[in-house]
Amino acid sequence: MKHRGRHRRRRRTRALRATLAGTALALTAAATLISTSQAAGGNNPGGLTRVTDAAETAKFRLHEELTDRGTLNTLTRELGGTVDVHEVLASVDRTMRGRSACDTDETAALPVKPTATRAYCWDRRDATSTRWLPRSVTTSGDSDAYGHWGADRVVLSGWTQHDPRSDTPAEDRGLARIAFIDANNPDSFAYRWALLVAPLDGGKDFTPVRSGVSGMVWYQDKLFVTARDSLLVFDLHRILRVDGDGAAVGRVKGGYSANGYRYVLPTVGSYRLSGGSCSTDDDRAAPCFTSLSLDRTSTPDSLVASEWFAPGDSGRTARVWRYAFSTAPGRGGLLATDAHGDAGATEAYRTEVSGVQGVLSHREFGAEKADWYVDRTPVVGGRHGTLWRQSTSGAKATTCAVDETHACWGRHTASLSYWAETDELWTLTEGAAGGDDEGGPAAARVLYAVPLRSVDDALD
Repeated sequence: MKHRGRHRRRRRTRALRATLAGTALALTAAATLISTSQAAGGNNPGGLTRVTDAAETAKFRLHEELTDRGTLNTLTRELGGTVDVHEVLASVDRTMRGRSACDTDETAALPVKPTATRAYCWDRRDATSTRWLPRSVTTSGDSDAYGHWGADRVVLSGWTQHDPRSDTPAEDRGLARIAFIDANNPDSFAYRWALLVAPLDGGKDFTPVRSGVSGMVWYQDKLFVTARDSLLVFDLHRILRVDGDGAAVGRVKGGYSANGYRYVLPTVGSYRLSGGSCSTDDDRAAPCFTSLSLDRTSTPDSLVASEWFAPGDSGRTARVWRYAFSTAPGRGGLLATDAHGDAGATEAYRTEVSGVQGVLSHREFGAEKADWYVDRTPVVGGRHGTLWRQSTSGAKATTCAVDETHACWGRHTASLSYWAETDELWTLTEGAAGGDDEGGPAAARVLYAVPLRSVDDALD
């Protein structure tokens, strides 16, 4: 009897161990599925939640500071007068490669679904640079409803000097430059760089602007650029030419230099957050600017913004919001402000999407409210991202794999810009200076466009 009882206990023990092992395997598999789903963009963030509390909305408030016109005029005279965008385009010195000339790694960075109808890869010197990172895009489709700046079709791309692992001199780190891309011929894009600067000494000197340039919008003649806790404003009628070719930035013996760049674009103003210090770690603090876009379907036209928290950080909810552009005489391209020079957000929401790299608001004709398109970075580096379309009632994204995940958008994308004339949604892939988050090779850099109609048609 003792013998049989011992055998029964052993059988029960083996059965219990098998059950526990099976449970552990099931839990491990479930955890793997959840992790894979999160990495591939499988988690539905649900609808937007509107921010209405006065204390919360006060954190979006901006204070306008415009550069003295006399200072700007002095700087213009010092550098021999302004040049226009067309002149910059006429001097392009770098050519973008069309899709057929892009490398395999570059085309692999394009969206899986929907298909990019246009794609361009950078000049080899910029495509492989470890010192500069492409961060934002805007077009003449933002500047003008008809899509042109004068007679030209133009794409602007903002890049930042960002490579802490290189031997880049401290004075060069954080520099910001804009690629002026001649987009008149869709089969042949070419570009020229201009350095962003700020006037000094009453306009007799200038200093480099150090900005992440993670967001950028060209509206009328103004260019808005993110600078963490503020927005910097530039005037496309005030591009200046620099004759010196030295590494210095500013006044030098015999003239001016701009780190080797021929053109500079000086700030004409800024909007600084006045609701407290911004934070990328605390969703209760004022938001730090990450991405920008233009919404011409709102009344009046509006500037849309978002903040960034690390992908997969489910403990925080990012915010997306908008400011109205002014319709007052003499304030073309500037934000609407009150008597104190303050601009408040006209609308704000919280989103469960983490790692927001781009945001766009667009209202279809006849629709009651706008949809918000939110570009989500995957949790795991090197993967395709997800483009969610959100409203207060829910969220949708394209399904492009048999496991029903939504990792269909481009790899390491940043910034969204809608060109209404052609119904194209423009974005670019950042690549990663020095390698991706997993220590692998730098991701490829591509500028591409997808019809917004295709994005909507592909949604589930």
